[in-house]
Amino acid sequence: MSSLAFLHLGNLVLTLPLAAAIAAWLLAARAWRAAGCWLLLFGAALAIVGISKLAFLGWGASIPALRFQALSGHAAGATAVFPVLAYLLLRRFAPTAAALGAAAGMMLGALLVLVLVATNEHTAAEAGAGWLVGATASAGMLRIARTTRAPPLAAGMAASLLACLATAWAMQRARVGYWMVKLAMALSGNRHPFRWDSGG
Repeated sequence: MSSLAFLHLGNLVLTLPLAAAIAAWLLAARAWRAAGCWLLLFGAALAIVGISKLAFLGWGASIPALRFQALSGHAAGATAVFPVLAYLLLRRFAPTAAALGAAAGMMLGALLVLVLVATNEHTAAEAGAGWLVGATASAGMLRIARTTRAPPLAAGMAASLLACLATAWAMQRARVGYWMVKLAMALSGNRHPFRWDSGG
């Protein structure tokens, strides 16, 4: 897998549909509290990343000494989603398999951090901080998921697939980056955003 293809694993156009699929899986199991907690945890991770990006785009908020401009959304999204996804899918086979799957998801997020830094997509501080945000969200959800039951396989797969496809379709038209810049400009009153490569 090329670096570009691997980086796509953290893209919001993939992680958000997968997060929706996880919520649908939990809803199919009638795990209402767990589904709500997942949406809150994943939403909080996205919000933290989004706020850091808005702060830089609108006001140039950064930490030059650490070469930090904003959290990596790719690192946060992948590390939040893949451990939980692996845990829920593998739990019906054995608790050990589920635990190993969750650990592999965390390692996948860590590997993504290394690739982000190696390809100069983010600095170590930005990618590492994103990983911590995602890991916190997934770790919180993994504790909650231990007490949930799995849905009937057909119902769970159908609900998850429908949620994933619907969210993926919506994301193709969302233009998240464009609207983030527009919001940063509206909030800050600046006519132009700060450039990501300007160092603040």
